[in-house]
Amino acid sequence: MKRSRMVVAVLAVLAVPLIGGVVAGPVASAQPQLAGPSTEFTVLAAEGQSVAAAEQAVRAAGGTVVASNAAVGLVTATAPANGFTERVTRNRSIFGAAKAKPIGRAPKSDAAKPNAVEKEARGGTASTASPAAKKPVGMDPLDDQLWGLSSVRSDLARTVQPGDKRVKVGIIDTGVDGSHPDIAPNFDKAASRNFVRDIPNDETGAVVDGPCEYRGCVDPADHDDNGHGTHVAGTIGAAANGFGISGVAPNVTLVNVRAGQDSGFFFLQPTVDALTYAGDAGIDVVNMSFYTDPWLYNCTANPADSAAEQAQQRTIIEATQRALRYAHRKGVTQVVALGNQHSDLGAPKPDATSPDYPANATHPRQVDNASCLSLPVEGDYTIGVSSFGPSQAKADYSNYGTEQISVSAPGGYFRDGYGTDWFRTLQNEILSAYPRNVGVAEGNIDAAGNLTPDGVAAGIQKAVAADGRVGYYQFLQGTSMATPHAAGVAALIVSQYGKGSGAGFGLDPDKVQRVLEGTAAHIACPVPATVDYLKEGRDADFTATCVGTPDFNGFYGHGAVDAWSAVTHGKPYLP
Repeated sequence: MKRSRMVVAVLAVLAVPLIGGVVAGPVASAQPQLAGPSTEFTVLAAEGQSVAAAEQAVRAAGGTVVASNAAVGLVTATAPANGFTERVTRNRSIFGAAKAKPIGRAPKSDAAKPNAVEKEARGGTASTASPAAKKPVGMDPLDDQLWGLSSVRSDLARTVQPGDKRVKVGIIDTGVDGSHPDIAPNFDKAASRNFVRDIPNDETGAVVDGPCEYRGCVDPADHDDNGHGTHVAGTIGAAANGFGISGVAPNVTLVNVRAGQDSGFFFLQPTVDALTYAGDAGIDVVNMSFYTDPWLYNCTANPADSAAEQAQQRTIIEATQRALRYAHRKGVTQVVALGNQHSDLGAPKPDATSPDYPANATHPRQVDNASCLSLPVEGDYTIGVSSFGPSQAKADYSNYGTEQISVSAPGGYFRDGYGTDWFRTLQNEILSAYPRNVGVAEGNIDAAGNLTPDGVAAGIQKAVAADGRVGYYQFLQGTSMATPHAAGVAALIVSQYGKGSGAGFGLDPDKVQRVLEGTAAHIACPVPATVDYLKEGRDADFTATCVGTPDFNGFYGHGAVDAWSAVTHGKPYLP
């Protein structure tokens, strides 16, 4: 998935203090004084209260309404930094409120962004295997390197169902490079949205996104300054156009529904806005390869957290669940990365990474499975996806467990194939689209568009068409990479079995899930069922035990997603 913590699959509130989480009593006569610099807040209406009531409460508390999400009851407001949350949460119509971020602070430096994407340290080797002598019909020149594409049998499925242009797949991520030659033919810029403003640095002065690339600090809806979202989009639906790579569903429509910062953080308001927009815009499938910051696990009352932090997490849970339920009611199939913490989500390990925003705010805490949720994957109506490598071994980093898993998919596993020539080769990972601007920023591509020595060492690839088009590609691994394989198959299912006409074309997400799970290829637990990963160079913390049967288990869920089986044998699962 996205960053090593991400997927990461992310919904979080910016900044820390959140007051509320329960319906407040009557407004007291003595109001707290408002003071401090103008600050942005997110305010969540109480269950059953209208967004209009929440807006009125914001104004009564001395705030200014900036934007509202009526589907969830979430309001963005500005007010002085001190006193506003205490005022607004006294109102019966408010569930909770949280500081979002200071307004107008300039970055102190141009330091590197936080680690946002799951990239294992290189030092491996590139495979010397020669490309296939003849490409199957409908495949692209670099597809012979996409072992994930053949694993899910997209090469076969596209001979029957390559995808329907009426099917829209929303990429809820860091953005999508709509100009990439493999993305452009299927990209719908008009339907795409960016719900994020760049954050140069946090309240401590630590760099978050760095200097804004565009005036106003809002990137265009066809732009990606991270690369993660573009990689995801390529796996789902890169066009089969005789150039570069093709995706699992090479003829569906790709929509950028951006909720992630350049740095890889995903905060509450943009994530909720992205989900509800997907429902309102007729998006059929969304891919969510992240978790909602700043909490890896949102706990209702963790004793290691302050009262304000507990209230913040309760609000994140409530707002996220409302958004997931809304999107599901509107017909959106929600495919989510299981996560990269190599943990059984039914028996979570202690969390020492939260809150991850602002800088230096983390503190260790035990995680109670009954009262703590990693979101969105542990939210309602989600399809959780684990990751395996080219040998079908569960990737060492992948989360697992029978509680949350639905299916498994190719996500890359750099250390797969121990004892063979595969071990520690980039080709064990997933190759997909790479924005040129990101490659230049990372030092992998020079100003003239050539690969640098660092780019060659990182396995970056360049394709040039006869008409001068140029595309770049990078290898990544993570449950972030597994999830788009599953989302692509889900899009093919909607394409094959959808009903209706025009904008009304689609398929109930419960039916999509039944076909996806019912046609998945069963994979049994390994023997022995406990895998330690020690010979691969991991420590004992990575040791995992697979529980279940070949039909359903904690490593693979209902099995590996299978595009061919889904489009040819999915009908029995539709009723």
